[in-house]
Amino acid sequence: MNDRLSAPARAFLAQNRRMLIGADWVDAQSGATLDAVNPADGQILTRFPAAQAEDVDRAVAAARAAFDGGDWPAMRPVERERMLHRLANLIEENADELAELESVDNGKSVLMARHGDMAMAVDFLRYMAGWATKIEGTTITPSVPYIPDMRFTAYTLREPVGVVGAIIPWNFPLLMAVWKIGPALASGCTVVLKPAEETSLTALRLGELVLEAGYPAGVVNVVTGLGHVAGAALSAHPGIDKVAFTGSTEVGKLVGKAAMENMTRVSLELGGKSPVIMLDDVDPAMAAQGAAMAIFFNHGQVCTAGSRLYVHKSRFDEVVGGLSAIADGMKLGSGLDPEAQMGPLVSAKQRDRVCGYIAQGIEAGARAAAGGGAADGAGFFVKPTVLVNTNPTMSVVREEIFGPVVVAMPFDDIDEVARLANDTIFGLGASIWSNNLRKVHRLVPKIKAGTVWINCHNVLDPALPFGGYKQSGLGREMGKAVFDMYTESKSVMMAL
Repeated sequence: MNDRLSAPARAFLAQNRRMLIGADWVDAQSGATLDAVNPADGQILTRFPAAQAEDVDRAVAAARAAFDGGDWPAMRPVERERMLHRLANLIEENADELAELESVDNGKSVLMARHGDMAMAVDFLRYMAGWATKIEGTTITPSVPYIPDMRFTAYTLREPVGVVGAIIPWNFPLLMAVWKIGPALASGCTVVLKPAEETSLTALRLGELVLEAGYPAGVVNVVTGLGHVAGAALSAHPGIDKVAFTGSTEVGKLVGKAAMENMTRVSLELGGKSPVIMLDDVDPAMAAQGAAMAIFFNHGQVCTAGSRLYVHKSRFDEVVGGLSAIADGMKLGSGLDPEAQMGPLVSAKQRDRVCGYIAQGIEAGARAAAGGGAADGAGFFVKPTVLVNTNPTMSVVREEIFGPVVVAMPFDDIDEVARLANDTIFGLGASIWSNNLRKVHRLVPKIKAGTVWINCHNVLDPALPFGGYKQSGLGREMGKAVFDMYTESKSVMMAL
């Protein structure tokens, strides 16, 4: 593995890592550590601290001191904008190293990490930097009916919510980190970042870049550890003003309940079971490629993965046949292998979970038209899997699998497919594939999802709000809408 890594990435992995609290790199007070494991071969890459509640206390205190008594919230907006641009520039300058660390820690292709994750992270930070100078209130001329002889003027202010606890998942580690810290910092908040225990390396490297960029101590803190220990302590901490969480719906509910004990503001970007709808005019070959991209991108470890494929019955056999051929032809391998088309899942636990769902589906009557289980050899690989003969009662249809598994089902008409697409507790994303704009425009309003893509899937832009309906979450990431999550509105009334 090491002979494929650059010198900076090898140097980063050569020593055990510490977490960032204030301006200091520290171990957990208990001395406990966790292993960073390469999912391509199961080998230990390095070790990092396993924070406990007392470590979270230290990080929150550092963030609180930076917010209440520091220069960051009082800094002119244009200066915060420049600081965010400085961090974006450093990520861009170190993108090759960051992509390599992401690849060996997460399992994803280094090429995808470099040209997808890193490029999007830089673009996102630059977009959010521009908002630092554009967070604004409104002026109002009140009409107070019970004091008719007086005149008033009023205005609103948008103020930073305070100390943000940011808890991120393992599927896009660095990108999810900047999704949280970008709008938080632009708003004037300070942050305690808790990365997933499976993928903490790029968050720690990001902490180094934050210090290199010259951010004041405590503005960004990075605390590593187990979700049910460090993450739970952060969610329930009375010194946290807002929790920003991305992850599963199951864990998100626990985070939300813990936060509400202190009336902590909360935003939750949660799970999905996104439908991919192919209407009767699709070209089968192009539809098969689109369906493959929707589900096999990032090994299916995407909250908006197109894991339910609905194809008009007149095109079903052709589309599913083409998709199955693509799945069977995909080369599995290390993320550092330039010829590999799909890497491993993030952990042995995740591999076993996905394979368990596949087995449940087959036992319930589904048939694997492609794939069907774990791949042979070392590493946490699962074959790209296409399941047919499924029905809406099966767990593989109803529950989020978070792996390279798609269930394919035929439909007859738009009303039927809308009902099937909405027959879920989730509502994060969906896609419709057709050149018949009349049918597309009829179908879009029927779909209960935060994002509906047309003839594409998993396409995001920093300017476009992102979030879910139903149990796919609360609030929105990205765009102007995200600042509602990181600011409080203050009304000011003045008698003239």
